[in-house]
Amino acid sequence: MARILIVEDDRAVRLGLTATFQEEGYTVLEADSGEEGLRKIRQEAPEVVILDVMLPGMSGFELLKKMRDQQILIPVLMLTARDDATDKVLGLELGADDYVTKPFNPREIVARIKALLRRVQYQRSGTARPLQPRLTFGNVTVDFDRHEVRKNGQPVELSHREFRLLEYLIENRGRLITRERLLEDVWDYDSYLTTRTVDNHIMRLRKKLEDEPESPRFIKTVRGYGYKFVTNEDE
Repeated sequence: MARILIVEDDRAVRLGLTATFQEEGYTVLEADSGEEGLRKIRQEAPEVVILDVMLPGMSGFELLKKMRDQQILIPVLMLTARDDATDKVLGLELGADDYVTKPFNPREIVARIKALLRRVQYQRSGTARPLQPRLTFGNVTVDFDRHEVRKNGQPVELSHREFRLLEYLIENRGRLITRERLLEDVWDYDSYLTTRTVDNHIMRLRKKLEDEPESPRFIKTVRGYGYKFVTNEDE
């Protein structure tokens, strides 16, 4: 199992997460400050980091920036006590892979970490296409680094899940993807959901991105199977 580093100064939160991950069979490393977290990242090379934003001394944002500046590309899930969109945008711009607001269910954190690890393994396997920093299809431009989407030059508001779904489809463009696979890789921890959830999110993406949502050009339905994202070069 993977090694997880939890950088959290709240002892109760840190120990609770540690116990939960250990029950799942993970090896858990702990740090209660940004400085200690950076040292353990360099010395222990964990596969994934759970990083609190508000830390004594070096903040979570500062630690994340140092990681990315030094080309340490370990997946990072950030924790924050504030449901502040500005914090989330800053974290994503600095290179965070996911974001959770306190209070949270530890099982959700476990499932999100599993999804991050699975995504990394999937990308390393060579079966997914590496993402370019930016992709344009039709009159839509997706900026993966900034988590921004524009249509005709105007910003398009996507939820985190909608963006992740679009990102996943683009990573696998030209391939048929089942609804079940999308539920497993994009939603993961929401195991009680049905494939109708996928259909609803696809419908919302089409309304926001397609010129003719009822006759989609890019996000296509493969009857009896699932969906496929195509651009002109894939068709």
